[in-house]
Amino acid sequence: MEGPGARERILEAARAEFAERGYDKTSVRGIAKAAGVDPALVHHYFGTKDEVFAAAVELSFEPALIIPAILGESPEGVGDRLARYFLSVWENPVTRAPLLAIIRSALTHEAAAKVLRGFVLRRLLQRVADDLDVPDPELRAELAASHMIGIAILRYVVQVEPLASARTEDIVALVAPTLQRYLTED
Repeated sequence: MEGPGARERILEAARAEFAERGYDKTSVRGIAKAAGVDPALVHHYFGTKDEVFAAAVELSFEPALIIPAILGESPEGVGDRLARYFLSVWENPVTRAPLLAIIRSALTHEAAAKVLRGFVLRRLLQRVADDLDVPDPELRAELAASHMIGIAILRYVVQVEPLASARTEDIVALVAPTLQRYLTED
């Protein structure tokens, strides 16, 4: 079934398949079946499995719209804003699915690791750090990313208690000062 909405159905199916099965166990044929289209149509719109994976993940986010809100009027509070944004994305079931796919898959597949590096580090944290006037912005962005991704793995993937059931506000209160230090202090 082609027609209007086929591309969107493919992306939705791809997000669900990658989130449920991980990168390695997801196939273009499986995505096509879930979307109700021919596998050739998936290839037509996206080319390779790597490309459909990247498109499915990136569709869920637009860092260019988020960065000004994270940066705010001044560097004060950037750690709090970043922690809140990051956790709000994970708390939302719509955006959690592609993030689970990235995290689970990045540990075992280079294409997924590339998407994680490109999206999280380069398109979000790197741009935040570059806008702040601090030495070593790239290292600082990576430290902030490692901190937040570690929380995501323990809270949402492995579901370690008490972190998995902790209130978001409590996590933000504990994590924000460290992110603030990473991103703003000399």
